[in-house]
Amino acid sequence: MLLALLVGSWVYLVMIVVAARGWRSAGPLPDGRGSEDDGPPGVSILKPLAGLDDGLEANLRTFFTQDYPAFEILFAVRTREDPAVPVVERLRAEFAHIPSQFIFTGEPPYPNAKVYSLDRMMAAAAHDLLVMSDSDIRVDRTMLTSVAAEFSDPKVGVATCPYRAIAGASLWSQLEAVGMNTEFFGGVVVARMLEGMRFAVGPTIVARRQALQAIGGFDRLKDYLAEDFVMGQFAAEAGWGVILSSYVVQHRIGSESWAKNAAHRLRWARSTRRSRPAGYVGQLFTNPTPIALALSIIAPQWWPQLVVTGVLRALAAWMVARQMLGARVGWGLLIPQDLLSFAFWVAGFFGNSIDWRGRRYRLHSDGTFSLEK
Repeated sequence: MLLALLVGSWVYLVMIVVAARGWRSAGPLPDGRGSEDDGPPGVSILKPLAGLDDGLEANLRTFFTQDYPAFEILFAVRTREDPAVPVVERLRAEFAHIPSQFIFTGEPPYPNAKVYSLDRMMAAAAHDLLVMSDSDIRVDRTMLTSVAAEFSDPKVGVATCPYRAIAGASLWSQLEAVGMNTEFFGGVVVARMLEGMRFAVGPTIVARRQALQAIGGFDRLKDYLAEDFVMGQFAAEAGWGVILSSYVVQHRIGSESWAKNAAHRLRWARSTRRSRPAGYVGQLFTNPTPIALALSIIAPQWWPQLVVTGVLRALAAWMVARQMLGARVGWGLLIPQDLLSFAFWVAGFFGNSIDWRGRRYRLHSDGTFSLEK
């Protein structure tokens, strides 16, 4: 049985290599002109904030310095006392020529505070092309030009930007970055190759206002923990094109203690299990290292399978991290991260509660969640 699982994992690793090459071969579009003769579309950047992330000012600065003719930036926080407010106000004063505004939302009326912030910002946004980007994202000056080009096709409604994880100083954040850069997006490109993008993921998503309105707006997403995933799913079901962008953002995950990192990983695992139950079970095939090690213990005479597994895992990791995301592989941490990832995958099958920003929530079988009383 272990050998059968391992062979299935080998096939999956080969598929990652093929799928990543397919994404690379598509290549970026040449410019952000759009289909209209009067130039590129205006863009509204929506930034939900809560507290001070590592490098927040540097992250936000990269959005003010875009080489793009028509864009605005909207920021949303709950209260004026949020520590992110002075940081943003300094940047707004420095880049006074860039249209920007603050929205103070107060307490959200439903569990997903991020969705509430996005809803409030979309209502105030001047443009129909929306870039929804978390506070820990950093980009270069060409970001808006690149993503706007991909919306020159009027059928495209939602785009996911791949992200290159940049770790902080802690070992736990470095391990997580290795997992993001070598494992997570391997699954994304395989799904894209097999059935097309019928979901969205990640901390930066671009969408047309019309596509969001067609799925019922943010009101339809407010009860989901993985609102990014279902945003793409609902858009695809409504007939809009969903794509994996050619533009890779930097995801600055910062440094976390073991306790915070473990809580974050467990929340992610439990959320994924609820959002994609069949796909979550199938993740057993996406991590061959624990299977190969278990097989070598049970049947030491089959040791050559370790070599095959190592070569295929290394090839897939290199293809996704280096060739797709432009990230370091982190070879010395690859096996420890694979084992840690497997442990959290198993843990994700147990429990239906998560801790998020100091509050405890209960996950439901349909992917929604609610505040625990």
